[in-house]
Amino acid sequence: MASSSSSSPLGSKVKVHARSISLPSRSSHPLISQFNDYLQKVIDSEATPSISLSSMSGKVRNLEYLYDCVDDLLLLPHSQQVFAQECQEKWVDQTLDGCLRLLDSCTATKDVLSNTKQDLQEVISVLRRRRDAEVFCGFFISRKKAKKMIHKTIKEIKSIRNKPSIVLEKNHETIALVSMLKEVEFITSEVLESLLSYVVGAKECRWNLVSKLTQTKRVSSFQEDEADVNEFEKLDSSLLLLAGGKTNKSGNHENLQIQLRVMESGIQFVEEGLECLFKRLIKMRVSLLNIVNH
Repeated sequence: MASSSSSSPLGSKVKVHARSISLPSRSSHPLISQFNDYLQKVIDSEATPSISLSSMSGKVRNLEYLYDCVDDLLLLPHSQQVFAQECQEKWVDQTLDGCLRLLDSCTATKDVLSNTKQDLQEVISVLRRRRDAEVFCGFFISRKKAKKMIHKTIKEIKSIRNKPSIVLEKNHETIALVSMLKEVEFITSEVLESLLSYVVGAKECRWNLVSKLTQTKRVSSFQEDEADVNEFEKLDSSLLLLAGGKTNKSGNHENLQIQLRVMESGIQFVEEGLECLFKRLIKMRVSLLNIVNH
């Protein structure tokens, strides 16, 4: 490349590993520092266990900010110059393919949440009409299908991260750009997997949880149940209790309806965040294709 690394905002020595590095903060261009800040926020949020749909929504929102920064970085002349000169290289194809696979994973995650929200709406309707517990069977069947789809999607997401590391004998600018895009791809896949794992619920046998809730006699409102169990696992267990006639239904219907509406609202926020993320992924891929095909 004609320009020296000292004159380029991307010109810094970095190694390309699976995820452990970000662009050096000593780089002179403010966008590089901004990228590192946003990336660290996403990494920090991902390292914090998710205890609610609200926290999951925050993780997705942090990704949106990161992609906005990446979009600005791709507009830099040096970034476009790197892609234009390297357009025939394997790492460019891998980057475009990774973006496409993230789009597929994002779509699958949105579908899971959309179906889950519909299931919640049906349960709310059932509780409001005081219908027999047998109608909950449809919810459990749907949850089983959703979990099967989630596990399949998680497997596909893991394969994104398990791609062989790119070993480059390139100049500093190229390595820095590849590192940036690899970091973004990796952390995005982690957040999507984290979200899907949250929707699946805890791995603990649900009847064990039901037993816990019954013993503690805290089944009237799953907001209070086992603090280390997420909303979806609490919902599964609460409905099992209702379906099995193991709890007093008079007050539980109202409490469940309130909590389900909170869950529905939380899912809506996450859905909206995923839609924004989806659009940013499309925008990034289009930007890369335009640079390569220019």
